[in-house]
Amino acid sequence: MSNFNTVNEVTRWRAFTVGDAVYDLSHLDAHWAEYQDTRDPVKVTTYRFIVTYGLHCFTKALPGMSDDDEQRLMYIAPRESRPFNFERYELSKQLPAIIRSLGSQETLVAHAGYGKYAIVKVVTADGREVDYLVPFMVFKERKKLRLHVQSAYPLDQQPGRVQKVNFFLIARRLQRNEQLPRPFK
Repeated sequence: MSNFNTVNEVTRWRAFTVGDAVYDLSHLDAHWAEYQDTRDPVKVTTYRFIVTYGLHCFTKALPGMSDDDEQRLMYIAPRESRPFNFERYELSKQLPAIIRSLGSQETLVAHAGYGKYAIVKVVTADGREVDYLVPFMVFKERKKLRLHVQSAYPLDQQPGRVQKVNFFLIARRLQRNEQLPRPFK
């Protein structure tokens, strides 16, 4: 694994233990993701991002959760603490593959508001299609391209109309220090 000490985010998530069960979170450790834009076969462009994941990808307090359960399930991170969520955890195992697929035709990237982007459809391990919102932001940090997944969770209802955006347009503009794509009003 590369040294990510210069990244201003959690780069190695410690496992969560409740009772005798241990939930490995190493799939959310920081990693590099490389994307090749082959739309112009004469000039293939490669974008290399450092990818990090936030605490909200596997935590969430549930309605009706008792104070005892909330404390028993508390995951303590450097910036905040929240209860571990088993559904989000199971879905989070797909996040590295989802993030690696951002440049593919099959992965929908849409505007998510507040300068963020999101993927909105995934297939679960049991074959069900789920509306899975994955808000992420892109930026430069110490001259490196960064992609930070802020949260990831299944939607209770199907999303309304979404405005698609090409991931390579996002990457190209970020690389060139240009304004990132914004949704149409």
